[in-house]
Amino acid sequence: MSARRRGVLRNDLAAVARIVRAGGVVGYAVEACFGLGCDPRNTTAVRRLLRIKRRPAAKGLIVLAHDAKALRPYTKDLPAQARATWPGPHTWLVDANPRLSASVRGHHREVAVRVTAHRQAARLARLCGGVLISTSANRARERPARTHRELCRRMGRGLDAVLVGRIGRLARPTPIRDARTGRLVRA
Repeated sequence: MSARRRGVLRNDLAAVARIVRAGGVVGYAVEACFGLGCDPRNTTAVRRLLRIKRRPAAKGLIVLAHDAKALRPYTKDLPAQARATWPGPHTWLVDANPRLSASVRGHHREVAVRVTAHRQAARLARLCGGVLISTSANRARERPARTHRELCRRMGRGLDAVLVGRIGRLARPTPIRDARTGRLVRA
């Protein structure tokens, strides 16, 4: 059965946000590819996302936001150098709030955060309470999905919805920098 017939493919941003708020796992467009997302406050949803992606929990995930204020509960501090690059395709490792679930930060003291300039992703995050998990829509050793159709074909059965949309203009996933040192962690 195709993802379209199962009702996974959605055009309605508000409906996809309701699915996320209810504990669902969704696919959506970001700067360079499609991403998988869920509510970072919902540990069950985060664990389900990790299973779908087949990603080790130890690695951690990105928390994507529509504005920097929405990231406050997830971090100890947001350094000025990070805030100066937002909104934009820049992900920063910052000291995590100690109460942040290990399912989000992995086995790290830091959490990866980004305030996106991708309009649809930012609107989705805002409708989901300000934040959303963001990890590339692929499994280990696969390239990330770059269209909603490709995502539905590859992973649609495991997802609650895939939001129809277009990726941004980046050719590669957003760079990740360590906010303490400025060191490039992922190019």
